[in-house]
Amino acid sequence: MAVLKATTCKEAIARWEKEKGESAVDALVVELQFQWPPIEKMDGALSTLVACEKLSLSSNMIDKIAGIAGMRNLKILSLGRNYIKNLAGIETVADTLEELWISYNPIDKLKGIGAMKNLVTFYLCNGAVKEWVEFNRLQECPALRDLVFIGNPVCENQPDIETWRLQASNRLLQITKLDGIPIIRD
Repeated sequence: MAVLKATTCKEAIARWEKEKGESAVDALVVELQFQWPPIEKMDGALSTLVACEKLSLSSNMIDKIAGIAGMRNLKILSLGRNYIKNLAGIETVADTLEELWISYNPIDKLKGIGAMKNLVTFYLCNGAVKEWVEFNRLQECPALRDLVFIGNPVCENQPDIETWRLQASNRLLQITKLDGIPIIRD
């Protein structure tokens, strides 16, 4: 039986260019999700996507964030359904990133999220965050308004959904929407 070699970012970008008939360097949206064989490593080839505002690498087998330092216009990064364990590497796009979609990854620590001063939307449902101390790091994101966090152990350990919503919204006074539901404050 032949062993499939992982798709590299360079190969995925070339495949995308062939399908779209355009240069990825100038593209505002680049979607490299569901690659077969899957992408296992984010690498420097992504930094060639200098115009890119939205990059999707969802549903691959990526285990860490890397190779995006040159993406000076990146606003939306979609990394859901991978094997990412932490947010190391995200700080290289901290100045421009407004939305980070990283649900269904075994992330248990939010170290580094504080660098994301322009982050408005953060989706990390079905992650592995167990501790309030990690959740509280989101207080360092002043622009954060829309948070999806359901399915993390820290939520599941609450007696009910109302307790979770109250605890979370009291800790993050800047958010206006939690798990898809607007927060009404007195």
